[in-house]
Amino acid sequence: MKQIYFAVIAGLLSVSLSSCDSVVNSAEASEITYLPKLTMNGSSEIDLGCNPSGGYTDEGLIAEEQGKEIPVTTVITGKYFDAGAINGPDIYSISYSAANKDGIPGAAERTVIWQECQGDFVNSIAGMYSSVVVRNGVSSAQYTDLGPIIIKDLGSGVYQLSDAIGGYYDFGRGYGYTYAARGMKVTANDLATNSFTHTGTVEVGDFGGALIMKDFKIDPATKTIKFTTDWDAGFVFEVTLTQL
Repeated sequence: MKQIYFAVIAGLLSVSLSSCDSVVNSAEASEITYLPKLTMNGSSEIDLGCNPSGGYTDEGLIAEEQGKEIPVTTVITGKYFDAGAINGPDIYSISYSAANKDGIPGAAERTVIWQECQGDFVNSIAGMYSSVVVRNGVSSAQYTDLGPIIIKDLGSGVYQLSDAIGGYYDFGRGYGYTYAARGMKVTANDLATNSFTHTGTVEVGDFGGALIMKDFKIDPATKTIKFTTDWDAGFVFEVTLTQL
């Protein structure tokens, strides 16, 4: 006679049935596993604004297994300026993880935005910007209103850009911050005369390759910045930043 076989893997129970045979249980006893229950304190996205009083103290997360608290691992990542703690302008990811006794993990993430204070284009060009990017002479709506792009004031007239290609791959293509060209610095010798120094190269995120700054100019009347960067992969980016 035709036999039908069932395997209940999750319960570690193997049962063989036929129209003639009796049921035989050849399995080990099943066990119950309780998945980690994660409860985040506070919001999953926090905007601190500019220069928040008292900085930032994370409210944390509680992980439980069958009603009992279990350890939580917390990792803070500054997306654009390589900070391992929330202590200045950047967009931060706080990742929480916990595992139950069987090693089954649970995870959650919080985003914290610490805005750079807006410069007046007389004493400072620091701030938060939106971006329009033209690559090799071509652009589209996909590469407009990108951002936020952060220009961070490092002091002594030195500024660092969160992305020296204006968010083309990060926001325009949606690849994320690991494809930003991070680390580019410019020095303002004299804002009034548009005198800037920009030397050195940075990599275009996970793509790699050297990116150099070709020019950098500001327009105080419109609170805009225009710069051009040249990537040795064969692409030139013309970026226009507008202060938010």
